Amino acid sequence: MNRFTRRLLGIAFVGVTLSCFVTPETAEAGGYYRQRYSSWSYKPTSSYYYSRYTYHPVVSTVTTRYHYHYAVHYPSRPRYVYYYNPVRRVYWGRYDIQEGGYSMLKQEDRKEKLEEIPESAFPKPAEMPPIPESSDGEKMAKPDLTALPKHDDAPDTP
Repeated sequence: MNRFTRRLLGIAFVGVTLSCFVTPETAEAGGYYRQRYSSWSYKPTSSYYYSRYTYHPVVSTVTTRYHYHYAVHYPSRPRYVYYYNPVRRVYWGRYDIQEGGYSMLKQEDRKEKLEEIPESAFPKPAEMPPIPESSDGEKMAKPDLTALPKHDDAPDTP
């Protein structure tokens, strides 16, 4: 084995060894997060609040590309936070604030417009689903409701 190959193997060994110590907790301490919600913003033209749910499908400190969906709260439907996939352009489920659980829609019930989804399409709320596109079973975080304005605090629309 020549000097270059030994050095290359040594560097690879150190890299593999260090990657064994990367956990979600240590990665988060270094500025990495697996999932999080942005603060709530109001869209007056559509009369709803939204928060960007940003996530990594896999635990990695190498990948800088986050994926995202939107958590959408309509003051006219104060009990729920709906989840919208901007890539597929469909609502795919909702979080029930009163029940503290999540209802995942079947593929055939996912629509671009919330009005097109019948109430009967939403199953009984259960635990939060896995992080989208993940394979390790890590559950999605519940939406941060502490900063969500109360129903009567909604800004007036022009």
